[in-house]
Amino acid sequence: MSEPVRRRHSPAVYRRRRLTVLLVVIVVIVGIVLLVWQPWNADASQTDPSPDPAPSASSSPGGAATATPLPSPTASQAESEADAPEGDAAAVACTAGMVEVAGITDKETYAAGENPQLSISLTNTGGVPCTINVGTTTQTFMVSSGDDVWWRSTDCQTEPSDQTVTVDAGQTVTSVTPLTWDRTRSSVSTCGDVDRQTAPGGGSSFHLKVSIGGVESSGSRQFVLN
Repeated sequence: MSEPVRRRHSPAVYRRRRLTVLLVVIVVIVGIVLLVWQPWNADASQTDPSPDPAPSASSSPGGAATATPLPSPTASQAESEADAPEGDAAAVACTAGMVEVAGITDKETYAAGENPQLSISLTNTGGVPCTINVGTTTQTFMVSSGDDVWWRSTDCQTEPSDQTVTVDAGQTVTSVTPLTWDRTRSSVSTCGDVDRQTAPGGGSSFHLKVSIGGVESSGSRQFVLN
């Protein structure tokens, strides 16, 4: 048998084959170049890798600067601030030269059978706050007519108490509950159920003097009994 005759391809077929091989080679070369170069990472390699510090202020959409909140104080800072002294806020003890004491009556003239209500006012005339014991242990009310002392609140006082208060500069404080004078003469020997002498009425004039915290009133409060 004779061998088959091989047919020669046309020149166009060979050109297409060569073009295909060339395109494959070009694609491979381009792929290798892109893997090595990576142009999208070029800028990143030039940036500072360390993080930016927190800004001291930021701008709101309206353009106004908004301050960044300061950090909270540590526990040791808070304790040191709490232990700090308040400076000149501490009050001193009230003295006679710093306060004025006055007796107060609810009326100037009382009708027959009407009992006077007696109170004390205390004014800090100094320039700084001061403390004073205004309890009943330091209060004294005295009613007199001329040189004749008719009544003292301490003659038959029971269960006295202490109460220390701070009075600001220029402040006036007044006893909350007034004492009632029953218009009779008092003495330490007549504190029980004993008939006492009744003070005269008919326009008789009496004077109230008081003291509190060791400070006496400079004057007296006059009132009339009818």
